[in-house]
Amino acid sequence: MFLIEYLMIFIGMILLIIGVLIGVAFLTLLERKVLGYIQIRKGPNKVGIMGILQPFAEAVKLFSKENIYPNMSNYLSYYYSPIIGFFLSLLIWLVIPYEMNFFFFSLGILFFLCCISMGVYSIMIAGWSSNSNYALLGGLRAVAQTISYEVSMVLIMLSSILMILDFNLMKFNYYQMYLWFIFIMFPLALMWFSSSLAETNRTPFDFAEGESELVSGFNVEYSGGGFALIFMAEYSSILFMSLLFSVIYLGGYDISLFFYLKLVFISYSFIWVRGTLPRFRYDKLMYLAWKIYLPLSLNFLFFYLGLSIIF
Repeated sequence: MFLIEYLMIFIGMILLIIGVLIGVAFLTLLERKVLGYIQIRKGPNKVGIMGILQPFAEAVKLFSKENIYPNMSNYLSYYYSPIIGFFLSLLIWLVIPYEMNFFFFSLGILFFLCCISMGVYSIMIAGWSSNSNYALLGGLRAVAQTISYEVSMVLIMLSSILMILDFNLMKFNYYQMYLWFIFIMFPLALMWFSSSLAETNRTPFDFAEGESELVSGFNVEYSGGGFALIFMAEYSSILFMSLLFSVIYLGGYDISLFFYLKLVFISYSFIWVRGTLPRFRYDKLMYLAWKIYLPLSLNFLFFYLGLSIIF
């Protein structure tokens, strides 16, 4: 009996990974289409019907390309850091609160915070082990930015935890049956969204990959499969952050078409912001994190703490 259960869990894991990878593939297609229409052009439309097979053609191209290793690089660290980064971005998907035979545990939020904190190391090691000044500078920027925004991100999340008094993501579903948290936490929801942009290195916070002042950031020396893994890790994180936003602020997790429409809308918002806003200046990014978001999130934390004590 136990063997069948373990087998079902294993099959569920494989299906989850395949689902995430297909989601990542079509998110890249959506991004290129949306950016195309924002810039009044078509986007990819040659491979397959309306360019629908373009992500798979790109995956074949990237993984069949030759990997180039710089002579002076620290080979093992250089080789394994994209793999570890991609593994961590897939690992956080285990916290999705499924109502079936799967990995669902009551400390899901703590597990998520541990995984995104570990993701910083893969970026840092990728930038350092390339032994390139551009990659190192991009890596340092990415690490400083990610660490800065994680602090306020945790405090924003703590306010939501105080409302439900649990680390269990499934509880968000019960507490939002009549009123979504976005209506009583609107400023925090906006702060969470912009912190998610900074956490996933997206415009207007993509200093790790600032093409105008750096060559490409921490991934400048990567090609072929290594670059593809870094790329997939970023888009997997975008999808997960969209899912988490929907769970915490837009009514909790339920297996319905409406939930997935909310998730797609938040993912679309990531792309919309990229097509609309210019890049921030780096000192302003740090000012925003430490002098605006941190005090604000602390104040809101005390406010919701008082609210939870009263009720």
